[in-house]
Amino acid sequence: MRVAMISEHASPLAVLGEEDAGGQNTHVAELAAALVDEGHDVRVYTRRDSATLPEAVPTPYGYQVWHVPAGPPRRVPKDELLPYLGEFGSWLADTWRRGDWTPEVAHAHFWMSGLATVHAGRRIGVPTVLTYHALGTVKRRHQGTMDTSPPGRIGYERALGRAADRIIVQCADEVRELVRIGVPRSRMTLVPSGVNQQVFRPDGPAAPRGPSGPRILTVGRMVERKGFLDVVRALPAVPHAECVVVGGPPADLLAADTFARRLSAAAESCGVGDRVKLVGGVPREEMAAWYRSADVLVAAPWYEPFGLTPLEGMACGVPVIGTNVGGIADTVVDGLTGDLVPPRDPRALSTAIRRLLADKVRRFAYATAALDRIRCLYSWKRCAEQLGGVYAAVATLTRPAQAVV
Repeated sequence: MRVAMISEHASPLAVLGEEDAGGQNTHVAELAAALVDEGHDVRVYTRRDSATLPEAVPTPYGYQVWHVPAGPPRRVPKDELLPYLGEFGSWLADTWRRGDWTPEVAHAHFWMSGLATVHAGRRIGVPTVLTYHALGTVKRRHQGTMDTSPPGRIGYERALGRAADRIIVQCADEVRELVRIGVPRSRMTLVPSGVNQQVFRPDGPAAPRGPSGPRILTVGRMVERKGFLDVVRALPAVPHAECVVVGGPPADLLAADTFARRLSAAAESCGVGDRVKLVGGVPREEMAAWYRSADVLVAAPWYEPFGLTPLEGMACGVPVIGTNVGGIADTVVDGLTGDLVPPRDPRALSTAIRRLLADKVRRFAYATAALDRIRCLYSWKRCAEQLGGVYAAVATLTRPAQAVV
């Protein structure tokens, strides 16, 4: 089947850790490769953010990445892209109509991609599928006045929930949130993300460690909602442990990163500056070694639409302590594959870390159960097979193209 994947701000070719480059980029890249392995013909469409980018880039994994000329050919923060999505959708429609490749289904990733995809799909008669990846209601609840989303985001997300032919949700919490804003449950299919088990596995090299005590690892972009400050504030109550933070800009650019400086200052003020190590962003192929070097992975975001980091850690045989939010509440089974704590609660976090580090048998049991859970439920092959069934179902819904006045 010919599948178009639209990811307006999150290119599968982007370097992870850069601004607006994170879990969605990985999801799109891994899913596209898995769909190719299942026999689909896949093209990924993302916005051209540099004048030097070619129109199309083949990848070693069998899918192509197409760069859509919508808006200026430079980096634009994702929350400022809304004015260019009409242009994005029109380009898709014109290209699919006039070219030699028209998708049988178009799968949008993120609500802004959904706007462009539904616009193009209705003009050409291509059925559409949408994965939100994050919801405006959740972001507004947790960030309040710090939320930089366009004012109409929640209304657009509600409308897209009825306009797309199928909504792919990634966790039970997302189902509840969408029903709350008026999206019918009958339009949703739950398909969790996967993890690359060839890359993320227990055996293999580990990042070097010093002669110090246990290692706590936490991973993500340098933004406040990832909960890094809560991890640092928990550290004084966890004696002798070092905390390694992987993510954000490369190491040589950390000094210029506002949040990285704030994190280092917080560590100093808590008296743990010598036990907090900021590594910066690292190439994805090196991440497994960092997971394997840890005694425990802490994923402490305020909210998390799905969260690939806990899956990657679990696949490497590392016990996880996570906040009881979003997808983490689905992937980490409390007391069986890891521990769940309330978000934004450094005291609860320190108690859980201290308890787990003191219990080697429990850590081994968690890691063993986590590996079983990953292998049974969270492969990209399983994800691609489930989506293939969704695509086949919606492909029968192809309707005549709408006339454009």
